[in-house]
Amino acid sequence: MINEIAADIQRNFEAKDKARESGLSLSREVVRTCGTAIRHIHRGDIDKAAMLLEDARDTLKDIELQLADHPDIYFSGFVEHAQQEFVECAILHQLLTKEKDSAIDNNSNSDTLPSPQELGVTYAAYLNGLGDVVGELRRHILDLIRQDMPQEGDRFLDIMDDIYSTLMMFDYPDAITRGLRRKSDVARSLIERTRGDLTNAIRQQKLEQSMKEFESRFE
Repeated sequence: MINEIAADIQRNFEAKDKARESGLSLSREVVRTCGTAIRHIHRGDIDKAAMLLEDARDTLKDIELQLADHPDIYFSGFVEHAQQEFVECAILHQLLTKEKDSAIDNNSNSDTLPSPQELGVTYAAYLNGLGDVVGELRRHILDLIRQDMPQEGDRFLDIMDDIYSTLMMFDYPDAITRGLRRKSDVARSLIERTRGDLTNAIRQQKLEQSMKEFESRFE
């Protein structure tokens, strides 16, 4: 009798182990794909990034199917981490795609972001991925500063503020939010540093413009 019980348990564990290894491999693929997509977003290759995003979305669906019979593995952490990366990439893609359409739509807030349901992720993964967007927006603002377009960074700083305000609404234990408080603290630090960088860049640009106007009067 005990041998039959042990055999059943062993078959279950074998199936669970195979599902876990497959899920881990696919989740790493999602993380890599999203990392590549983010690099394309910052380079302005929005269409290529969109293709990679769809690949990541499909891979997340594959993970869900493969782990459908193993919810304990699905919710062990690594799938949620992959979802966070996907959320970060999807939101950044939408925000910077919107930037290209700014000549038509000058709305700078984050009211039209995809929802957790649209992305197919957990609430905790969504909020943590949203928190990571702050760092990518800082990177974008620094790129704008290097391109002598610091004024363009103002609306992205506003979005960073909106994200931080949203994260601060969720003051719950880490067991629920999966470390969101730490993400919120990092976001606040990044926002303050970016605000200082942007302020200095705008002041410098205004000073240079004033000097050019002053020189042109003498010429």
